[in-house]
Amino acid sequence: MNINGKVAVVKGEEGGIGRAVALDLAKRQVSALALVDKTELVHELATELNGLIGRSVATGYTGDVTEETFRSWVYQDLHEKHGIVNICVPAAGITRDSLAVKVDKQQGTVVIYPTKTFRLVTEVNLIAPIYWALEMLAGIAEYRRKNGLKRWEPTEELLGTVIFIGSVSSQGNKGQLSYSATKAGLEGAASTLTAEGIFHGVRCGIIHPGFTDTPMVRALGEDYIQENIIPQTQLRRLIQPEEIADAICFMISNSAVSGSLWADAGWRPAA
Repeated sequence: MNINGKVAVVKGEEGGIGRAVALDLAKRQVSALALVDKTELVHELATELNGLIGRSVATGYTGDVTEETFRSWVYQDLHEKHGIVNICVPAAGITRDSLAVKVDKQQGTVVIYPTKTFRLVTEVNLIAPIYWALEMLAGIAEYRRKNGLKRWEPTEELLGTVIFIGSVSSQGNKGQLSYSATKAGLEGAASTLTAEGIFHGVRCGIIHPGFTDTPMVRALGEDYIQENIIPQTQLRRLIQPEEIADAICFMISNSAVSGSLWADAGWRPAA
């Protein structure tokens, strides 16, 4: 699918990957770009991107990405101003790391990972990305219905692409019960939407980044990075967000690419 001239939604600009993807899509000449996150920083990023590109392409939308009314409003506003949305990269994610079951030595008790925390991570990392993707798919399905089009045929141009942001933690990672579960869940969602979405001319894939130089990873602390990440990474450095963004744009633009792409810089967990 040609990125040039398409309408895109990127969710989660506070982190490095979302920001890098937005910039890369703008450079590749999307016609309109929605930057979606919970803080006002998306408006600053939109202004910055428009200045870098030299045209008005990006618009910031601030709101709760887990709220259905906010999501629907963003898509409706984009559709009215620019037409159907063709690209969705729901990149927002949070971590609430802790052992699944741990012994509190001070209190002398055994503590189970809180269900409230698990639900929060699931809502942000799994449910919200899926439904931002479904909103785009529904818009394209409605567009085809109104135009009397049924099953997409290979003689037509593809109308949409969704790229979920997974993680190497989808394979399981100590202390990341909720985070790992959500990223593994996105794998199943991507496979299902791949099978269903192509009826409407929409592709779906998932990229699994390794440890990338983002605020989320930096929050682990420099000591943890140097002791537990760098030694297990073949490149012996953190991945740069721009490298992940380039891989995402490759997945969007090359229609032969399907399924999962691992961009882990050769990271392997210690035995």
